[in-house]
Amino acid sequence: VTFPLDLTKTRLQIQGEAAARRDGAAAGQAVPYRGMLRTAAGIAQEEGVRKLWQGATPAVYRHIVYTGVRMVTYEHLRDSVLGRAEGESFPLWKAVVGGMSAGAIGQFFASPTDLVKVQMQMEGKRKLEGKPLRFRGVHHAFLKILSEGGVRGLWAGWVPNVQRAALVNMGDLTTYDSVKHFLLLNTSLVDNSVTHSVSSACSGLVAAVLGTPADVVKTRIMNQPRDKQGRGLLYKSSMDCLTQTVQGEGFMSLYKGFIPTWMRMAPWSLVFWLTYEQIRRICGVSSF
Repeated sequence: VTFPLDLTKTRLQIQGEAAARRDGAAAGQAVPYRGMLRTAAGIAQEEGVRKLWQGATPAVYRHIVYTGVRMVTYEHLRDSVLGRAEGESFPLWKAVVGGMSAGAIGQFFASPTDLVKVQMQMEGKRKLEGKPLRFRGVHHAFLKILSEGGVRGLWAGWVPNVQRAALVNMGDLTTYDSVKHFLLLNTSLVDNSVTHSVSSACSGLVAAVLGTPADVVKTRIMNQPRDKQGRGLLYKSSMDCLTQTVQGEGFMSLYKGFIPTWMRMAPWSLVFWLTYEQIRRICGVSSF
């Protein structure tokens, strides 16, 4: 349901890319800046409404891997490694370590699906610019990337991807867990849907604030053209991308796509945490 916001966010993050202009990728044309609504409307008008869901299939693949790994990893780290006792407060630094580690590990395994998702989300824009389409579908995308860059090619851009996931999960997992248990220990709220909703609202906002700059860097590195050896033609590393972006477009360019990111994360976080807590209750497992 919220996937069109993700595609809009990706287009906004690539829009006005200074490195691409310097490299001549924009063919010397000045691209007028479009905000979230105009970008989404432009995609629907110029490419068709269905294109708002382009890349949804690899996004589903990603969440199956990413969410499964990060949730299991975080709970194992929290309960078995970092030693949280039931009914006691959990130090914030331990929650941060657990959240960032779980997010990084989950995203590393899911990185190939994220690479395909980002590149497929840009296919409609390439067609409008008169550039040849790179992929015929999801499976063709995986095979083409594998044939051109080998197994390493599937993990292109994994470093900023993992960095972004670590920050997002410091916002998502850490905030949800910390806020929920703070409310249970220090207020009259009980472990129910109200507490889960308040905690998820906080986690969605913090995740968007912390994760957007790294998401901009990740998107640009994953979308950049590459040579035959799989090396990026615009950026040497995530730090190089960060530096070029800030120098060429200003600090706030790191928050391109923040509004659709937050608008996507907020309802997603609410639905996920409420559903996850209810599934645990139905299965007879203790609350998260």
